Amino acid sequence: MQDVILTGDRPTGKLHLGHYVGSLKRRVQMQNSGKYEKIYIMIADAQALTDNADDINKVRNNISNVALDYLACGLDPAKATIFIQSQIPELCELSFYYMNLVTVSRLQRNPTVKNEIQMRGFKQSIPTGFFCYPISQAADITAFKANLVPVGEDQLPMIEQTREIVRSFNSLYKEVLVEPEAVLPDNALCSRLPGLDGAAKMSKSLGNCIYLADTANEVKKKVQSMFTDPTHLRIEDPGHTENNAVFTYLDAFCKDEHFGAFLPAYANLDELKEHYRRGGLGDGTVKKFLTEILQSELSPIREKREEYAKDLGEVFHMLKIGSEKAETVAAQTLDEVKNAMGINYFKGNALK
Repeated sequence: MQDVILTGDRPTGKLHLGHYVGSLKRRVQMQNSGKYEKIYIMIADAQALTDNADDINKVRNNISNVALDYLACGLDPAKATIFIQSQIPELCELSFYYMNLVTVSRLQRNPTVKNEIQMRGFKQSIPTGFFCYPISQAADITAFKANLVPVGEDQLPMIEQTREIVRSFNSLYKEVLVEPEAVLPDNALCSRLPGLDGAAKMSKSLGNCIYLADTANEVKKKVQSMFTDPTHLRIEDPGHTENNAVFTYLDAFCKDEHFGAFLPAYANLDELKEHYRRGGLGDGTVKKFLTEILQSELSPIREKREEYAKDLGEVFHMLKIGSEKAETVAAQTLDEVKNAMGINYFKGNALK
Protein backbone atom coordinates (compact mmCIF):
# COMPACT_ATOMS: atom_id res chain seq x y z
CA MET A 1 0.00 0.00 0.00
CA GLN A 2 1.25 3.46 -0.88
CA ASP A 3 1.27 6.13 1.80
CA VAL A 4 -1.89 8.14 2.45
CA ILE A 5 -1.77 11.35 4.51
CA LEU A 6 -4.49 13.08 6.51
CA THR A 7 -3.98 16.42 8.19
CA GLY A 8 -5.97 19.58 8.86
CA ASP A 9 -6.79 22.63 10.97
CA ARG A 10 -9.64 24.00 13.07
CA PRO A 11 -11.25 27.09 11.46
CA THR A 12 -11.29 29.30 14.54
CA GLY A 13 -9.26 32.11 12.99
CA LYS A 14 -6.69 32.90 10.33
CA LEU A 15 -3.64 30.66 10.32
CA HIS A 16 -0.41 31.96 11.81
CA LEU A 17 3.34 31.39 11.66
CA GLY A 18 3.06 28.52 14.12
CA HIS A 19 0.83 26.67 11.66
CA TYR A 20 3.14 27.60 8.80
CA VAL A 21 6.40 26.26 10.22
CA GLY A 22 4.73 23.45 12.14
CA SER A 23 2.66 21.96 9.34
CA LEU A 24 1.74 24.05 6.27
CA LYS A 25 5.23 24.30 4.82
CA ARG A 26 5.75 20.55 5.29
CA ARG A 27 2.40 19.75 3.68
CA VAL A 28 3.31 21.66 0.55
CA GLN A 29 6.64 19.82 0.36
CA MET A 30 4.87 16.47 0.75
CA GLN A 31 2.26 17.41 -1.82
CA ASN A 32 4.88 18.36 -4.39
CA SER A 33 7.18 15.40 -3.71
CA GLY A 34 5.03 12.92 -5.63
CA LYS A 35 5.82 10.26 -3.01
CA TYR A 36 2.31 9.88 -1.62
CA GLU A 37 -0.69 8.16 -3.13
CA LYS A 38 -3.21 10.58 -1.66
CA ILE A 39 -3.18 13.63 0.60
CA TYR A 40 -6.34 14.69 2.44
CA ILE A 41 -6.45 18.10 4.09
CA MET A 42 -9.42 18.74 6.33
CA ILE A 43 -10.93 21.98 7.57
CA ALA A 44 -12.09 20.61 10.92
CA ASP A 45 -15.18 22.75 11.52
CA ALA A 46 -17.10 20.02 13.38
CA GLN A 47 -14.21 19.62 15.80
CA ALA A 48 -14.03 23.40 16.23
CA LEU A 49 -17.69 23.42 17.29
CA THR A 50 -16.93 21.16 20.26
CA ASP A 51 -15.80 24.24 22.18
CA ASN A 52 -17.40 26.97 20.04
CA ALA A 53 -21.02 25.80 19.84
CA ASP A 54 -22.19 29.18 21.17
CA ASP A 55 -20.31 31.07 18.46
CA ILE A 56 -20.99 29.17 15.26
CA ASN A 57 -20.30 32.25 13.11
CA LYS A 58 -16.71 32.26 14.39
CA VAL A 59 -16.27 28.81 12.87
CA ARG A 60 -18.38 29.41 9.76
CA ASN A 61 -16.70 32.70 8.86
CA ASN A 62 -13.19 31.32 9.24
CA ILE A 63 -13.61 28.44 6.79
CA SER A 64 -12.78 30.85 3.98
CA ASN A 65 -9.80 32.24 5.93
CA VAL A 66 -8.28 28.80 6.38
CA ALA A 67 -8.94 27.90 2.72
CA LEU A 68 -7.29 31.13 1.56
CA ASP A 69 -4.26 30.48 3.77
CA TYR A 70 -3.99 26.94 2.36
CA LEU A 71 -4.03 28.14 -1.24
CA ALA A 72 -1.71 31.07 -0.56
CA CYS A 73 0.90 28.74 0.97
CA GLY A 74 0.84 26.52 -2.11
CA LEU A 75 -1.61 23.72 -1.34
CA ASP A 76 -3.06 22.64 -4.67
CA PRO A 77 -6.56 21.08 -4.96
CA ALA A 78 -5.33 19.26 -8.07
CA LYS A 79 -2.77 17.40 -5.94
CA ALA A 80 -4.50 17.23 -2.54
CA THR A 81 -8.14 16.75 -1.54
CA ILE A 82 -9.14 19.75 0.56
CA PHE A 83 -12.51 19.29 2.27
CA ILE A 84 -14.80 20.48 5.08
CA GLN A 85 -15.26 17.98 7.91
CA SER A 86 -18.95 18.63 8.59
CA GLN A 87 -19.83 17.83 4.98
CA ILE A 88 -18.80 14.20 5.46
CA PRO A 89 -21.66 12.67 7.53
CA GLU A 90 -19.97 9.26 7.49
CA LEU A 91 -17.44 10.61 10.00
CA CYS A 92 -20.17 11.01 12.62
CA GLU A 93 -21.40 7.46 12.14
CA LEU A 94 -17.89 6.03 12.40
CA SER A 95 -17.36 8.04 15.60
CA PHE A 96 -20.52 6.53 17.06
CA TYR A 97 -19.32 2.96 16.46
CA TYR A 98 -15.83 3.72 17.78
CA MET A 99 -17.26 5.12 21.04
CA ASN A 100 -18.09 1.56 22.04
CA LEU A 101 -14.40 0.67 21.87
CA VAL A 102 -13.13 3.36 24.27
CA THR A 103 -13.81 3.74 28.00
CA VAL A 104 -14.43 7.03 29.78
CA SER A 105 -11.40 6.41 32.00
CA ARG A 106 -9.20 5.99 28.91
CA LEU A 107 -10.35 9.34 27.53
CA GLN A 108 -9.70 10.95 30.91
CA ARG A 109 -6.12 9.71 30.85
CA ASN A 110 -5.38 11.18 27.42
CA PRO A 111 -2.66 13.81 28.16
CA THR A 112 -3.67 16.02 25.24
CA VAL A 113 -7.31 16.09 26.32
CA LYS A 114 -6.33 16.80 29.95
CA ASN A 115 -4.11 19.69 28.86
CA GLU A 116 -6.74 21.16 26.51
CA ILE A 117 -9.42 20.95 29.21
CA GLN A 118 -7.16 22.77 31.68
CA MET A 119 -6.18 25.40 29.11
CA ARG A 120 -9.84 26.17 28.35
CA GLY A 121 -10.86 26.16 32.02
CA PHE A 122 -13.68 23.67 31.53
CA LYS A 123 -13.20 21.93 34.91
CA GLN A 124 -16.36 19.79 35.29
CA SER A 125 -18.29 21.62 32.55
CA ILE A 126 -16.69 19.76 29.68
CA PRO A 127 -18.80 19.58 26.51
CA THR A 128 -19.27 15.90 25.68
CA GLY A 129 -18.25 16.52 22.08
CA PHE A 130 -14.96 18.04 23.22
CA PHE A 131 -14.30 15.21 25.66
CA CYS A 132 -14.83 12.68 22.86
CA TYR A 133 -12.88 14.46 20.15
CA PRO A 134 -10.04 11.88 20.17
CA ILE A 135 -12.65 9.40 18.96
CA SER A 136 -13.84 11.82 16.30
CA GLN A 137 -10.23 12.31 15.24
CA ALA A 138 -9.85 8.54 14.93
CA ALA A 139 -12.86 8.53 12.61
CA ASP A 140 -11.28 11.26 10.48
CA ILE A 141 -8.03 9.34 10.12
CA THR A 142 -9.46 5.88 9.53
CA ALA A 143 -12.19 7.03 7.12
CA PHE A 144 -9.49 7.78 4.57
CA LYS A 145 -7.24 4.88 5.62
CA ALA A 146 -4.45 7.35 6.29
CA ASN A 147 -1.32 5.61 7.50
CA LEU A 148 0.64 8.86 8.01
CA VAL A 149 -0.60 11.80 10.10
CA PRO A 150 1.67 14.88 10.40
CA VAL A 151 1.38 16.23 13.97
CA GLY A 152 3.31 18.05 16.66
CA GLU A 153 4.58 16.17 19.70
CA ASP A 154 1.62 17.40 21.77
CA GLN A 155 -0.70 15.40 19.49
CA LEU A 156 1.08 12.06 19.84
CA PRO A 157 -1.40 10.81 22.49
CA MET A 158 -4.20 11.40 19.98
CA ILE A 159 -2.52 9.21 17.38
CA GLU A 160 -1.95 6.50 19.98
CA GLN A 161 -5.66 6.63 20.85
CA THR A 162 -6.49 6.09 17.18
CA ARG A 163 -4.07 3.17 16.99
CA GLU A 164 -5.78 1.56 19.98
CA ILE A 165 -9.21 1.97 18.38
CA VAL A 166 -7.95 0.44 15.13
CA ARG A 167 -6.46 -2.54 16.94
CA SER A 168 -9.64 -3.08 18.97
CA PHE A 169 -11.87 -2.90 15.90
CA ASN A 170 -9.71 -5.18 13.76
CA SER A 171 -9.43 -7.69 16.59
CA LEU A 172 -13.16 -7.75 17.38
CA TYR A 173 -14.49 -7.76 13.83
CA LYS A 174 -12.27 -7.92 10.78
CA GLU A 175 -9.02 -6.41 9.46
CA VAL A 176 -10.54 -3.34 7.83
CA LEU A 177 -8.96 -0.26 9.42
CA VAL A 178 -5.40 0.99 8.86
CA GLU A 179 -3.22 1.76 11.88
CA PRO A 180 -1.66 5.23 11.45
CA GLU A 181 1.77 6.53 12.35
CA ALA A 182 2.60 10.06 13.44
CA VAL A 183 4.91 12.17 11.27
CA LEU A 184 6.72 14.73 13.43
CA PRO A 185 8.14 18.02 12.10
CA ASP A 186 11.61 17.51 10.59
CA ASN A 187 12.76 20.61 12.49
CA ALA A 188 12.07 20.16 16.21
CA LEU A 189 12.37 23.92 16.71
CA CYS A 190 9.30 24.36 14.51
CA SER A 191 7.04 21.99 16.41
CA ARG A 192 5.85 24.60 18.91
CA LEU A 193 6.76 28.15 17.87
CA PRO A 194 6.40 30.39 20.95
CA GLY A 195 4.08 33.35 21.13
CA LEU A 196 5.23 36.93 20.70
CA ASP A 197 4.94 37.31 24.48
CA GLY A 198 7.28 34.41 25.12
CA ALA A 199 4.43 32.05 26.02
CA ALA A 200 5.07 28.39 25.29
CA LYS A 201 2.89 28.35 22.21
CA MET A 202 1.63 30.78 19.60
CA SER A 203 -2.14 30.75 20.03
CA LYS A 204 -5.08 32.51 18.40
CA SER A 205 -6.93 32.57 21.72
CA LEU A 206 -4.00 34.28 23.47
CA GLY A 207 -3.61 36.89 20.72
CA ASN A 208 0.16 36.40 20.52
CA CYS A 209 0.39 35.48 16.84
CA ILE A 210 1.77 36.73 13.57
CA TYR A 211 -0.85 35.76 11.00
CA LEU A 212 -0.06 34.77 7.43
CA ALA A 213 -2.53 37.45 6.32
CA ASP A 214 -0.93 40.26 8.38
CA THR A 215 0.18 43.33 6.46
CA ALA A 216 3.85 44.24 6.28
CA ASN A 217 3.25 47.02 8.81
CA GLU A 218 1.48 44.64 11.22
CA VAL A 219 4.36 42.17 10.99
CA LYS A 220 6.85 44.93 11.75
CA LYS A 221 4.92 46.16 14.79
CA LYS A 222 4.48 42.64 16.16
CA VAL A 223 8.17 41.80 15.86
CA GLN A 224 9.08 45.06 17.60
CA SER A 225 6.85 44.03 20.52
CA MET A 226 8.38 40.55 20.87
CA PHE A 227 9.68 39.18 24.15
CA THR A 228 13.47 38.92 24.29
CA ASP A 229 15.79 38.64 27.31
CA PRO A 230 14.59 40.64 30.36
CA THR A 231 18.18 40.81 31.68
CA HIS A 232 19.44 42.42 28.45
CA LEU A 233 18.66 45.98 29.52
CA ARG A 234 21.49 47.81 27.72
CA ILE A 235 23.22 47.08 24.43
CA GLU A 236 26.50 46.30 26.23
CA ASP A 237 24.84 43.75 28.55
CA PRO A 238 25.44 40.05 27.79
CA GLY A 239 22.25 38.45 26.52
CA HIS A 240 20.61 35.04 26.53
CA THR A 241 19.46 33.46 23.29
CA GLU A 242 17.74 30.54 25.03
CA ASN A 243 14.04 31.14 25.76
CA ASN A 244 14.37 34.34 23.77
CA ALA A 245 11.46 34.39 21.30
CA VAL A 246 13.33 36.46 18.69
CA PHE A 247 16.15 33.93 18.47
CA THR A 248 13.71 31.01 18.47
CA TYR A 249 12.08 32.56 15.39
CA LEU A 250 15.50 33.06 13.83
CA ASP A 251 16.26 29.38 14.45
CA ALA A 252 13.07 28.50 12.58
CA PHE A 253 13.38 30.91 9.64
CA CYS A 254 16.95 32.18 9.24
CA LYS A 255 19.23 30.93 6.46
CA ASP A 256 22.84 31.87 5.82
CA GLU A 257 21.87 33.75 2.66
CA HIS A 258 19.70 36.11 4.71
CA PHE A 259 22.84 37.64 6.22
CA GLY A 260 24.20 38.68 2.84
CA ALA A 261 20.86 40.28 2.00
CA PHE A 262 19.91 41.91 5.32
CA LEU A 263 22.81 41.80 7.83
CA PRO A 264 26.18 41.44 6.04
CA ALA A 265 28.20 42.12 9.20
CA TYR A 266 27.67 38.46 10.14
CA ALA A 267 28.22 35.25 8.19
CA ASN A 268 25.67 33.09 9.97
CA LEU A 269 23.33 32.76 12.93
CA ASP A 270 26.02 31.30 15.20
CA GLU A 271 28.06 34.50 14.85
CA LEU A 272 25.02 36.64 15.61
CA LYS A 273 24.18 34.59 18.70
CA GLU A 274 27.76 34.72 19.96
CA HIS A 275 27.82 38.53 19.70
CA TYR A 276 24.48 38.82 21.52
CA ARG A 277 25.69 36.54 24.32
CA ARG A 278 28.89 38.49 24.96
CA GLY A 279 27.12 41.86 24.79
CA GLY A 280 27.30 44.80 22.40
CA LEU A 281 24.35 43.82 20.22
CA GLY A 282 20.99 45.49 20.73
CA ASP A 283 17.56 43.89 20.50
CA GLY A 284 16.55 46.46 17.92
CA THR A 285 19.16 45.23 15.43
CA VAL A 286 18.13 41.60 15.89
CA LYS A 287 14.42 42.41 15.60
CA LYS A 288 15.01 44.43 12.43
CA PHE A 289 16.86 41.45 10.95
CA LEU A 290 14.02 39.08 11.90
CA THR A 291 11.48 41.49 10.40
CA GLU A 292 13.31 41.49 7.05
CA ILE A 293 13.41 37.68 7.02
CA LEU A 294 9.71 37.33 7.83
CA GLN A 295 8.74 39.95 5.24
CA SER A 296 10.65 38.03 2.56
CA GLU A 297 8.87 34.81 3.58
CA LEU A 298 5.38 36.24 3.98
CA SER A 299 5.23 38.73 1.12
CA PRO A 300 4.55 36.17 -1.66
CA ILE A 301 2.03 34.36 0.55
CA ARG A 302 0.23 37.63 1.27
CA GLU A 303 0.09 38.52 -2.44
CA LYS A 304 -1.32 35.12 -3.43
CA ARG A 305 -3.89 35.31 -0.66
CA GLU A 306 -5.13 38.66 -1.89
CA GLU A 307 -5.52 37.25 -5.40
CA TYR A 308 -7.51 34.21 -4.27
CA ALA A 309 -9.68 36.43 -2.05
CA LYS A 310 -10.94 38.25 -5.14
CA ASP A 311 -12.99 35.18 -6.12
CA LEU A 312 -14.33 33.49 -2.99
CA GLY A 313 -16.97 31.76 -5.09
CA GLU A 314 -14.27 29.76 -6.82
CA VAL A 315 -12.64 28.97 -3.47
CA PHE A 316 -15.90 27.53 -2.12
CA HIS A 317 -16.43 25.59 -5.34
CA MET A 318 -13.02 24.01 -4.77
CA LEU A 319 -14.08 23.06 -1.23
CA LYS A 320 -17.36 21.60 -2.51
CA ILE A 321 -15.60 19.41 -5.08
CA GLY A 322 -13.05 18.31 -2.49
CA SER A 323 -15.77 17.48 0.03
CA GLU A 324 -17.63 15.39 -2.54
CA LYS A 325 -14.46 13.42 -3.31
CA ALA A 326 -13.77 12.92 0.38
CA GLU A 327 -17.30 11.72 1.08
CA THR A 328 -17.04 9.05 -1.63
CA VAL A 329 -13.96 7.62 0.06
CA ALA A 330 -15.43 7.85 3.59
CA ALA A 331 -18.65 6.15 2.43
CA GLN A 332 -16.63 3.20 1.10
CA THR A 333 -14.81 2.82 4.43
CA LEU A 334 -18.08 3.07 6.38
CA ASP A 335 -19.58 0.34 4.21
CA GLU A 336 -16.59 -1.90 4.94
CA VAL A 337 -16.89 -1.15 8.68
CA LYS A 338 -20.59 -2.05 8.75
CA ASN A 339 -19.97 -5.20 6.77
CA ALA A 340 -17.24 -6.22 9.22
CA MET A 341 -19.58 -5.60 12.15
CA GLY A 342 -22.42 -7.46 10.46
CA ILE A 343 -24.83 -4.51 10.61
CA ASN A 344 -25.35 -3.90 6.90
CA TYR A 345 -28.69 -5.63 7.41
CA PHE A 346 -30.25 -5.00 4.03
CA LYS A 347 -27.17 -5.78 1.99
CA GLY A 348 -27.29 -9.27 0.49
CA ASN A 349 -28.58 -11.90 2.92
CA ALA A 350 -27.32 -10.31 6.14
CA LEU A 351 -30.56 -10.94 8.06
CA LYS A 352 -31.07 -14.53 6.84
